[in-house]
Amino acid sequence: MDYISTIEAGEKWNLSHRRVAILCSEGRIPGVKKIGNTWLIPTNADKPADARVKTGKYIKSQSEE
Repeated sequence: MDYISTIEAGEKWNLSHRRVAILCSEGRIPGVKKIGNTWLIPTNADKPADARVKTGKYIKSQSEE
């Protein structure tokens, strides 16, 4: 299996390499490996979905309390 670095994945997905590293540490990218201080990402890995709440439901439920 071929791997790419966080810098290459960041360029591919239009993210910073630091954000890609955070996604790796959170386990949001399947098949990653960490060798020393370097994350290795499979070349066929897909960009993780955005996990932010877009409906505003969380914000509304807090303000109603």
